[in-house]
Amino acid sequence: MRVLGIDPGLRNMGWGVIDVNGSRISHVANGICHSSGADLARRLMSLHDQLTDVIARHAPETAAVEQTFVNKDAVATLKLGQARAIALLVPAQAGLEVGEYAPNAVKKCVVGVGHADKRQVDHMVRLQMPGIEIAGPDAADALAIALCHAHHAQSAGRLAAAVRRAS
Repeated sequence: MRVLGIDPGLRNMGWGVIDVNGSRISHVANGICHSSGADLARRLMSLHDQLTDVIARHAPETAAVEQTFVNKDAVATLKLGQARAIALLVPAQAGLEVGEYAPNAVKKCVVGVGHADKRQVDHMVRLQMPGIEIAGPDAADALAIALCHAHHAQSAGRLAAAVRRAS
């Protein structure tokens, strides 16, 4: 299974692609889509185009996006929500199922602590995929989201197999 993880952001949208074969996980690619344009519409279109290219190049079978957290700045939260819409829309346009995970759930899955900081997430991603080069903190977060989705998909697969055997 090839998994695309996306860390939504209006300026920097991190992405990471991993392959999962049983319990074996391997890194495929990671990067950051940097928005460009003078206005919000152009920046969103820029992110859309870049993420569409990532999917075309790496052909994931499923995708996962981090859920938005609400902060005190309503305008910033709204803009992040619009970037998140791009992160959900592009994989859906490619026919992919998209999982969504809360930031604390991703951190708990990858680090073991729901309130881990970015350094801890980066460290654990590197431990699970030694020797990889990570494009930046947003890409590390995206790889963590992909790892979380892979873990949940494997658990769901084991549960479905157990239910089939029991019936």
